[in-house]
Amino acid sequence: MNIRPIKTKKDYERAISRLEKLFDAKKGTPEGDELEVLGLLIEKYETETFPIDLPDPVEAIKFRMEQLGLTQTDLANVIGQKSRASEILSRKRKLSLDMIRQLHAEWKIPTEVLVQAY
Repeated sequence: MNIRPIKTKKDYERAISRLEKLFDAKKGTPEGDELEVLGLLIEKYETETFPIDLPDPVEAIKFRMEQLGLTQTDLANVIGQKSRASEILSRKRKLSLDMIRQLHAEWKIPTEVLVQAY
């Protein structure tokens, strides 16, 4: 087992190639241990090199509504008035702190998504 930190694209490609060779290794074997450690190193490199931005707050609300089969009326019930729900969805009104708290509490949308500027 010759595991090293992944610092460059070449290191990354080498690690991916090795991971593919070890893919069917049994847990608890030296190869299985190498596979597990290599997977963690690759994940760390990918997270640092290819960060994924948080979704847009309005898109996150629309996505959650679609997931849960909710309507604009349901949104209005969470944040206040129906006109506010329409303004939020059409981006004519920003989310207030109270709206963010309610959406997080009721629909479990992460606050770090909702507090972003849009």
